[in-house]
Amino acid sequence: MKIAVAMSGGVDSSAVAAILKNQGHEIVGLAMQLWNQRRINVGADGEPLPSRCCSLDDIYDARTVANRLGFPFYVVNFEENFEENVVTPFVEAYLEGRTPSPCVSCNSHLKFAKLVELAEAAGSEYVATGHYARVEYDKTHNRFLLLKGLDERKDQSYFLFELTQSQLAKAIFPLGAMTKGEVREIARQNKLSVAEKGESQEICFVPDGDYARFIENYLKENKIDAPALTQKLHQLSARRTKAGNIVNKKGKILGQHDGIHHYTIGQRRGLGIAWPEPLYVIAINPELNQVVVGTKDELPGYSFIAYKTNWIMFDEPKEPFKTLARIRYRHQEAPAFVIPLSDGRVKVEFSEPQKAITPGQAVVFYDGDYVVGGGWIESI
Repeated sequence: MKIAVAMSGGVDSSAVAAILKNQGHEIVGLAMQLWNQRRINVGADGEPLPSRCCSLDDIYDARTVANRLGFPFYVVNFEENFEENVVTPFVEAYLEGRTPSPCVSCNSHLKFAKLVELAEAAGSEYVATGHYARVEYDKTHNRFLLLKGLDERKDQSYFLFELTQSQLAKAIFPLGAMTKGEVREIARQNKLSVAEKGESQEICFVPDGDYARFIENYLKENKIDAPALTQKLHQLSARRTKAGNIVNKKGKILGQHDGIHHYTIGQRRGLGIAWPEPLYVIAINPELNQVVVGTKDELPGYSFIAYKTNWIMFDEPKEPFKTLARIRYRHQEAPAFVIPLSDGRVKVEFSEPQKAITPGQAVVFYDGDYVVGGGWIESI
């Protein structure tokens, strides 16, 4: 069987290539050039900030693994597509007072949508990645199902909820039933140079985790080349990176902020407000350029509206149903009631209050290990 392996230069995707090669499959390696780290993420010396993802060093590592295992390897440039579908929406979301999940969009719009196309053009039947997740075919309902990875600490099913039936039909996740330790051992046994390589914990195009600095530099860079920015982004950047008021729920001014892109729901640190009890960001009002703060008890936590839903276990639901909902990657899913609305939207009601429900984040619904579907938190 001919399989295209998405290779990032890390130990996970490299181990996938080794596993499939050792099983006798015909392998072709595909690496995606997504972002020029020298564009924005540079230090005072002009050198790129350290990154463990999507760098030229990573592509070199991926090519080294391909040479070691003996299969063809190609690099495809998707920088323009990545900027349009991931980076620009990321910046827009922060300027609109939302907190985005760019890794989900990257998986949906690039790592699967584009790689499936490339794989088919290269004559490959499937696309394999290093995600810790599983795919299962349900003969009874004629559907491909998505499951959590067996290693709960590494499970990445949350990031894959937008995959369509056609994409799941082409997906192979060889690491879904493995632990990280087992994966590294496979890399060692195959004498791969990346066996001890560290993991990427940050968003690839913001390697130092300073989202606000990245947004400001991105906007500054594109003032020179206006066509690179959408008209919407130009309008948003005109005032939403400016200073404004920090207020309480009653509108009383408690302090000043340097731009709403510095804040996210549930944030406690960096408010610069002296108060008898801890304050948290409980809302962001982009129209008034305000950050609203309150006590822990004032954090939104019982319900929200989700939109752009995608359903894996069944077609779009017509009736309310009970499920377990996860509102961010490291959130422990909690019992919830999903009520279908219109235009692919649903209302989600939790049985118990949840901390920091955040517009812009993905919500993923589970039935045990199975991913029911998911969507994007629109409003609270």
